Formats: sequence, C-alpha cells, structure tokens
Amino acid sequence: MSVMPTVLAHSLPSDAGIPNHPRWPVLVYPGAVPISGDDPAAAFEALFARHGWPAAWRNGVFPFHHFHPDGHEVLGVYAGEVTVRIGGELGVLVRAQPGDVIVLPAGAGHCKVSVRGDLGVVGAYPGASQPSTCRPSRARHAAYLTSVLGVPRPAKDPVFGAEGPLRTHWPA
Repeated sequence: MSVMPTVLAHSLPSDAGIPNHPRWPVLVYPGAVPISGDDPAAAFEALFARHGWPAAWRNGVFPFHHFHPDGHEVLGVYAGEVTVRIGGELGVLVRAQPGDVIVLPAGAGHCKVSVRGDLGVVGAYPGASQPSTCRPSRARHAAYLTSVLGVPRPAKDPVFGAEGPLRTHWPA
C-alpha cells in the first residue's frame, strides 16, 4: 500500500473511570483496506500480521464500555456496519463500514452502540500481546492511567508499517 488514507484523529479526555490515552488519539482510517473475495477478514489478518499486529480474533465489538489499560488494539471491519462510542459516555461516535480500520491506543474506551447487517471485525494487538479488558472504574482510574502511560508505542502502524500515520499521530 503506497497511498496513505484519510486519517481521523480523536483526542479524548478521561471520562467516568475510562482513562483514554492522554497523549495519543484514537485513529480512524476510512476505506483503508479493499474488501473482496470469499474471506475478506483474511486480508485484514495478513495485513496486520505483516506489520507486527497478529490477528487475535474475529467477532464484533462488546456492547458495553470497556478498554485495555495494558495494550493497544486495532479493529478492521470486514462486514456490516457498526457505530462505536469511543472515549466513554462523553466520547465521539464513529461509524465504521467494511474496509475501515480503527486504531485504539491503550486506555481508549469503546462500546458498540448499533449494528447494521452481519457485523464482522478482526481484532489484533501489537506483538501478539493479550491485553486485559476492563470496565470503567473511578476507584481504579489512577492505576489504569499509570498502566496506559507505560505501554510503549508500537514499532509499526498496523496498516501502513514503519512510516504509517500512527508514527505521526503517536509521537515517541
């Protein structure tokens, strides 16, 4: 892939026990991956793995607010459409359709709001990590924020590799 996609960056403050990431925004790449063939999820899996984000699952998005304080996540939509609230109750709504990619830095809250059609999402984490899934907690907010800040920037953008938009939007 040689053409960089349009990148939508959403910087989000902490919200009701969700730390979000204080330095790195959520990135949305509309139409980043062409959808074709009998197994469009395989294109996301191969692409993410090529850049050090091996696919961890195929499924959807949980219908409750959650986040990963100890790892980054990429979501590639290969079927259906989904509206996700990112950042907590006061966050932003992102509508994703086949071919779209959402890159969530550690701590970024996300929750499925609605679905149209049979939703299919590939999820992956850099370096084959297996981050924790946590729900909002005001009591644990400080500990979650400490964890979030300790997660290093990935070596590569999951879609565009070493020189991808993630490197610009998530400075070292």
